[in-house]
Amino acid sequence: MFSVNPSLFRAYWIKNRTHMFELISYTKFRDTPSVRFFDITVGTSNARDLVIHEGPAVSPNDTQDGFWQFYLHPHQEDNLLSLTGGRTFYLVNFSWQVPFHMVRLNARGDILRIPPGTFHRSVSDLHGSTVLNQAVRSPATTLEREFRVYNSARIPRLLHKTSDACPRPAMHGFPVPLRAKAA
Repeated sequence: MFSVNPSLFRAYWIKNRTHMFELISYTKFRDTPSVRFFDITVGTSNARDLVIHEGPAVSPNDTQDGFWQFYLHPHQEDNLLSLTGGRTFYLVNFSWQVPFHMVRLNARGDILRIPPGTFHRSVSDLHGSTVLNQAVRSPATTLEREFRVYNSARIPRLLHKTSDACPRPAMHGFPVPLRAKAA
């Protein structure tokens, strides 16, 4: 069981439950020779998770049949910061105007805030990645409820939104491809 301040989470949940994901910048507060200091605090966070992908990992893994799987936290907001390497997140939320997004996180980049109720999965770069999650957990949070894996083959709407039959996902944080100049 997690220790959570119920009133802090309830106020935050009511205010933010319908929001989309966000990319949040943080503040550099000091530089010394060869050392930089940053304030990466997420003020409402009441839990910390360190997630290490060794090599080109996918989380959660695909099914044996090749279907994508996702996490969805009904009572937890994730606030993810890549400490090393890079990771691509696939986000699906049926309440958003555009339900499917791909978000790129790189080391020393923004913090990705994923609201409760959002299907999400991630793929690490070839050399892996380390991500710090400054989560906001409600009093109802338990490992059994929050960390379930959802198979897209068993959720027709999720499978459809992530299939080639739907529009491509909205892309965020990826480099803009260079265009050739007109002659």
